[in-house]
Amino acid sequence: MSELVFLILQFLDEEKFKESVHRLEKESGFFFNTKYFDEKVLAGEWDEVEKYLSGFTKLDDNRYSMKIFFEIRKQKYLEALDKQDKAKAVEILVQDLRVFSTFNEELYKEITQLLTLHNFRENEQLSKYGDTKTARTIMLGELKKLIEANPLFRDKLTFPTLRSSRLRTLINQSLNWQHQLCKNPRPNPDIKTLFTDHTCAVPNGPLAPPQVNQPITTLTKPTAFPSLGAHAPFPPGAAVAAAANAGALASWMAAAASGASTVQAAAVTPASIPMPQNQVSILKRPPATPGVVDYQNPEHELMKRLRPAPSVEEVTYPAPRQHAPPVSLEDLPLKAALALHQGSTVTSMEFHPMQDTLLLVGSATGEITLWELAAREKLVSRPFKIWDMANCSPPLQALIAKETPMSVIRVAWSPDGNFIGVAYAKHLIHLYAFSGPNELRQHAEVDAHVGAVNDLAFANPNRQLCVVTCGDDQLIKVWDVSGRKHFTFEGHEAPVYSICPHHKENIQFIFSTAIDGKIKAWLYDNMGSRVDYDAPGKWCTTMLYSADGTRLFSCGTSKDGDVFLVEWNESEGSIKRTYLGFQKKLAGMVQFDTSKNHFLAVGQDAQIKFWDMDNINVLTSTDAEGGLPALPRLRFNREGNLLAVTTADNGFKILANQAGFRSLRAMETSAFERMRTPADSSLTKAPVPGAPVASVSCKVELGSPVRPSPMLNGVDPPKPRVDDLADNPRPWQLAEILDPAQCRQATLPDTGSSTKVVRLLYTNSGAGILALGFNGIQRLWKWVRNEQNPSGKATAAAVPQHWQPNSGLLMTNDVSGVNLEEANPCIALSKNDSYVMSAAGGKVSLFNMMTFKVMTTFMPPPPPSSFLAFHPQDNNIIAVGMEDSTIHIYNVRVDEVKSKLKGHLKRITGLAFSTTLSILVSSAADALICFWSIDTWEKRKSVVIPMPAGKVAVGDTRVQFHVDQIRILAVHETQLAILDASKMECIRQWIPQDSLSSHITSAVYACNSQLIYTTFRDGNIGVFDADTLGLRCRISPSAYLPQVNQGLSPLVVAAHPQEPNQFAVGLNDGSVKVIEPTEAEGKWGMVPPSEAINTSPSTTSNQTP
Repeated sequence: MSELVFLILQFLDEEKFKESVHRLEKESGFFFNTKYFDEKVLAGEWDEVEKYLSGFTKLDDNRYSMKIFFEIRKQKYLEALDKQDKAKAVEILVQDLRVFSTFNEELYKEITQLLTLHNFRENEQLSKYGDTKTARTIMLGELKKLIEANPLFRDKLTFPTLRSSRLRTLINQSLNWQHQLCKNPRPNPDIKTLFTDHTCAVPNGPLAPPQVNQPITTLTKPTAFPSLGAHAPFPPGAAVAAAANAGALASWMAAAASGASTVQAAAVTPASIPMPQNQVSILKRPPATPGVVDYQNPEHELMKRLRPAPSVEEVTYPAPRQHAPPVSLEDLPLKAALALHQGSTVTSMEFHPMQDTLLLVGSATGEITLWELAAREKLVSRPFKIWDMANCSPPLQALIAKETPMSVIRVAWSPDGNFIGVAYAKHLIHLYAFSGPNELRQHAEVDAHVGAVNDLAFANPNRQLCVVTCGDDQLIKVWDVSGRKHFTFEGHEAPVYSICPHHKENIQFIFSTAIDGKIKAWLYDNMGSRVDYDAPGKWCTTMLYSADGTRLFSCGTSKDGDVFLVEWNESEGSIKRTYLGFQKKLAGMVQFDTSKNHFLAVGQDAQIKFWDMDNINVLTSTDAEGGLPALPRLRFNREGNLLAVTTADNGFKILANQAGFRSLRAMETSAFERMRTPADSSLTKAPVPGAPVASVSCKVELGSPVRPSPMLNGVDPPKPRVDDLADNPRPWQLAEILDPAQCRQATLPDTGSSTKVVRLLYTNSGAGILALGFNGIQRLWKWVRNEQNPSGKATAAAVPQHWQPNSGLLMTNDVSGVNLEEANPCIALSKNDSYVMSAAGGKVSLFNMMTFKVMTTFMPPPPPSSFLAFHPQDNNIIAVGMEDSTIHIYNVRVDEVKSKLKGHLKRITGLAFSTTLSILVSSAADALICFWSIDTWEKRKSVVIPMPAGKVAVGDTRVQFHVDQIRILAVHETQLAILDASKMECIRQWIPQDSLSSHITSAVYACNSQLIYTTFRDGNIGVFDADTLGLRCRISPSAYLPQVNQGLSPLVVAAHPQEPNQFAVGLNDGSVKVIEPTEAEGKWGMVPPSEAINTSPSTTSNQTP
């Protein structure tokens, strides 16, 4: 479609149809003519400027578009004022500029005030405004920058390079082709019309041999077939080379040649991927005439192999796989090696393509986690978060504003293991760059589809790494790893469920399946799908190749719950064999995988079933020692010796064969050897996987039903060896940071008005830190993007700037008449970092984060506010905890308290929302945790945190939700506690002890909720494992405080919103420090073994109604 438009645009321009050219540019939206736009702007033809823009963007599409329209209308307004045409200026103000008042009311007021000035240049900001021509030129420069930065104009600013009169050339070539196909071609044909195909009239005399026009199909060079436009994806190549490779093309369905498949158009951007020279442009060709050589092309092979099967009846081929090694059950990973707890429902898993014990896991909360299975450790975890809201489409922004859950649909590794792709349930894909176990960097965020992104896979067309996606919008799209789109394939009539990119020699293609059961195949070109067939079951189907790429399988489900696992015959486009063994019907979609070139595995009926690829009957099955869901998800590693399967308790198990156990043991030994010193390496022995090591949630426990028989080098050891393993636990040592050189740290610049920091926040963007002082003054530091800090995010490697607006304003709370010694300052930040709400014993103030101006105040004392929290689904609703123990649900927009919640006995000290459970959790100075429904605001239950012996329930208790929105961290000076909000009970506690025996001052989850950063009154900082509350690392005061610290101690701690190993602490002298592990370490210690964890499991029974 786009190529045809470009050809027409070139034709219209050459024929001087100027108005038609620009109308087509605007209506198609394929090419933004900057020259034409510049002319209209400099001429001040504002109506035409906006009309032309409207073909490419709307005012509210994104912030770039809004700024473009604002600058145009502002210039239009200023020109009216300059002409002293106040009536026109008022008209522009009311009709054109008022729309911006909803986004920035202060700016709109300033613009309105210009009407009161005799000359608007009296305004300081407009004092340098010159004449109209100069002003338009300056504005045009700004507009160009905005347009180039606007993602909606991506790939639309450059017209493809075409030879002159390209459309005429193609028409002439078509006529030549038609003439060559005439049965009685004349030397000088008379072509009178393009409306019908050309044929030469039959001559009156005998037939003359066609001496002039040789049939085109006899030519050995494809020069008569130039590509479809200068930027077509397949440059011309030798037909002979195409014929040589065509026989290897895995394109098994050919009915398009017989009319069984319609060809749908694919929209191809000018940045299409260049393809190998042997892949010629694919054109439909007439039947070859006798005696004429018909050079086959990739499409021909694709069509031949995709010939539709007459039915889904099994087609038997007696010839077995030759020279296949004998199949043994010992080759299958059937024994449970370990069970790991993810914390939320696992939705997708993928092993690293080269490192067999590295598993990538996606979950229903949007979190992705990288596990090292041998060490049973989470290496890296990333919760779902929008990286750049400005590049998100309005529908996606609306979903995000509503806190719509963003479940992971698919995780995938690139073939080289350097990139990770994540597809989400709404619109987005995320691409991460992976350079090591702890190095997972944000690489690209793409608003890929409307609705869910149902599948994602990597491909290498022409050796260029690309990402292929499909979605609910019925489209398949191809992107490069920078997020730039190359192809959009249209043709499915239902949401596309799965994709399977593959290649045979130099021929690259993609299979796709939709939820209506249709299977299609695509080449990387603009010729549409080559297939349109029904999958067995005619519903959701997934296709996979064997490891060597020679055998194609599919597994799907019908709407009635029937499962179809089949192998396809690629050369015939028919079903080669249908596998048996599915008796029970289950609602939902099954998952399957292939292991090397031997086995198939399907998760169904709470078990894993295995087949030999050459036998239609079930080879064996396993329930993995119990705990599997009805339709478990599964994934083999590269070697097929490990199998990851999901469990019903928000985790997964690893099944292994003997080689798999050896692999786990070898990797574990290697990891532990690196941690040991030469002196003790000979004294300790790494345990094999399956050794009985007690743990809380992330490891195989001694009494666990999934604990496998201990294996050494793949052989069951005698029982005395098991006892030996139990007596020799894995060596572990607490990481202690005693010296400044053992960590990275940065002290934020002193602002001159320092007072002890009582509240501390990172901005949601991760680029700034906000501190609220004891005196009610808020300070903001921002990191800048530069060579030293290319991400512009908070880091200990660079010192930020203390940021203030040009006005010099401070964000100061109302403290008139307040006794600061008795006040409880509180703060909350809006999700988009635009506003901060805070109080320090007086009224609650809402500040603009750009101007520091107070937008409004509310809730004047008495009683004063003691804690603030924005409602996660509506920024206009605020939960306000009060000193009198009540909680007010306040609507800022209507300035009204909607509900008043009563249930605590002392002042409110913590509030946290869970949209997953639809509850508000509150804590107070009475050690009571209350659970409230956010639908009715009624109290569901209260739980008293058990106090240690001899301790009194006094002091603040703070609460924070885990990323799973189910577990809660409760922090009191006497303990850390983990609660299960779904059961409304306390499940684990840690009491200060040993080297960390001082009172706790603050604690917070890391952004991925795998760590808990805890500060103590004596200056120590503890880094705890969030699942077990085991201490991983202790940071001594000597590591980050001056030698003569004069009673310095951390009062508050905050965790970076994207970097799980970075945190900041606010001290009682007003200073703020950012702390990270060294680059060499990359993380804070190791997960401690169970015997090193001194916590008390708790099932609190002291609950109050």
